[in-house]
Amino acid sequence: MEIQKGDYVTRKSYNNDTVFKVLNIKDNIYYLKGVDVRLYADSKSDDLIKVITEQDREDFTERVKDILLLDRDEFFYLPGKILHFDGDSDYLNRCLEFYNQTGVKAVGKNIKEEELPKCINQYLKEIKPDIVIITGHDAYYKKKGDEHDPKNYQNSLNFIKSVQAARNYESSHEKLIIIAGACQSNYEELIKSGANYASSPKRVNIHALDPAIIAVAVALTKRNEEIDLIELLERTKYGREGMGGIMGNGVMYVGYPRQ
Repeated sequence: MEIQKGDYVTRKSYNNDTVFKVLNIKDNIYYLKGVDVRLYADSKSDDLIKVITEQDREDFTERVKDILLLDRDEFFYLPGKILHFDGDSDYLNRCLEFYNQTGVKAVGKNIKEEELPKCINQYLKEIKPDIVIITGHDAYYKKKGDEHDPKNYQNSLNFIKSVQAARNYESSHEKLIIIAGACQSNYEELIKSGANYASSPKRVNIHALDPAIIAVAVALTKRNEEIDLIELLERTKYGREGMGGIMGNGVMYVGYPRQ
């Protein structure tokens, strides 16, 4: 079966573990983009298998469904507001759909990773979020050298600069929750730069919704309630291998009485 631009495929050499969309074909090289995983790749035709499914069928609201069950008999709730920056419009739209399903207010901005450090502060001042996500695409290039050097990554340095700019806007880790990184990002440097949560401790790829799952959980947890960090990370697709962070509280206000 001939594979064309726009088709969905998997790679035999990787045990068909990831579904990709074919972005372009040139000189028998197929340029691919992960449907669920924030990953770009390329492959020859003989390594590809055409598939029908566009994305995994898992309902990711299941990962936060217990948090969504709020006691509305006497109290009212003001969840945190999310500002989501994403270098990829497809992944951004998928995350915005997830926020809508969970009833959490979120504003999305499709801004390329290299452009974000220059403009992040203006959006923070305008929208005044409780939680900001800084994500898109990234990769660790082993051939360049040490995994601890941000220069050896596709976009980790851009993410680090964006985190630093956000921390210049709000220095408190309690007043502004920052979730940063993408596939294989330099986790340690993102945390050092001021992120509350970041990818990727084991330099693995992450699911498109992993940062959003953490954001929703934080947005729907009370301000006086400490988040179980280990349990929170297990809500993501790849757990502590893909995401990590520091201990802290939620950002949701609770009021009484409910009118």
